Amino acid sequence: MCRQVFGFRLAMIALATPTALVNANDGLPTRLVGAAVVVTFMTSYVLFRDWERFGPLLLRHPSLLAADTLFGALLLIAAGHDSTLAYVSVCTPLLAGLVYGWRGAAVFASLQALLLLLIHAAQENPAPGIAESALLPGLCVIAGAVGSSLRNLMLRFGAATQALTTVQARLAVTEAVSAERARLAREMHDSVAKTLHGVALAADSLTGSAGADRMDPALIRQQAALVARSARRAAAESRELLADLRRESDPTQATDVLVELAARTRDFSTRTGLPAVYRPTGAHAVPPVPPAVARQLLTIASEAMENAHRHAHPTRVDVSAGVHGDLLRISVYDDGRGLPPGTTLEQLRRAGHFGLVGMVERAASVGARIRIGRGGHPQGTEVRVELPLAALTTPTA
Repeated sequence: MCRQVFGFRLAMIALATPTALVNANDGLPTRLVGAAVVVTFMTSYVLFRDWERFGPLLLRHPSLLAADTLFGALLLIAAGHDSTLAYVSVCTPLLAGLVYGWRGAAVFASLQALLLLLIHAAQENPAPGIAESALLPGLCVIAGAVGSSLRNLMLRFGAATQALTTVQARLAVTEAVSAERARLAREMHDSVAKTLHGVALAADSLTGSAGADRMDPALIRQQAALVARSARRAAAESRELLADLRRESDPTQATDVLVELAARTRDFSTRTGLPAVYRPTGAHAVPPVPPAVARQLLTIASEAMENAHRHAHPTRVDVSAGVHGDLLRISVYDDGRGLPPGTTLEQLRRAGHFGLVGMVERAASVGARIRIGRGGHPQGTEVRVELPLAALTTPTA
């Protein structure tokens, strides 16, 4: 706003300079008026162009504005009180109010009004009415009040903006922490926590077998081997989780989702004994997927297979993936007993069943749409995830 004040001053000085030079007497008065024009115009131009650089200097030294006011008075004396240069005088108290507050506005408004009254009185033919003589001094007082009010409004607006920025930053940090906690909870639930629960169950069985009256060495060896395998699997899942979390920070390491999904399907079938078949679909190749997105998609598919094995008692699991139109579609279908009628995510959350809840949250985190239900099948459950291919495009610099 201060820059705009100096821009107005430049325009008024340019318009009034010819009149001021014509009205000045020959010789020294003309040279003084010319010098005043040059100094006032250049000062206004410098402050207009580089206010951020020279504005603090004017803020620290009010005497500079007082000197500028005196140079302006020389021009006003030469040009006359009825010239366009007279309106430049209004800029001084306005600028003082913006820069120095109400005290500065009062001082410079009084000084400018006094100069205007003296110049008016010194004219050969001053205006006879009081209204004409007091018009510009009154405008100077009003301009000083306006400048001071605008300064207070801008300071309050700046304080409100800073407070709002602080609140937004705190909310962003809180949301980021909450999102990270939810993400880590999903990762632990879908990998290590389940395996450790299996280890605990196997260890309980081993304890019961070892404490029986008639121990079966073959059964104990089998249960001990199951505990060892489960523990090794928990360790492997922990390493895989850490490796994936580190890999997510490097978006250049893209993942072939189809290859990974086929490998996880084979591993699931071998580990559980439940027939699981993977087949690619779609007419187009699947583009490389960023690690962070691939992890969410693959975890959803793995969780769907695990849920089918634990809860649905199916005879088979069919996994498919491919590009359909502008969507990457992944489907996991089991022919089990399906979800109970009327099941909602809120009910599952209250009951402590976070598998389906975690799948929905994972899909939402990457901008995918997930459907859980029968789909087009007469029975069972299908988990279908559809991700727009546009989400896989990484913008380049």
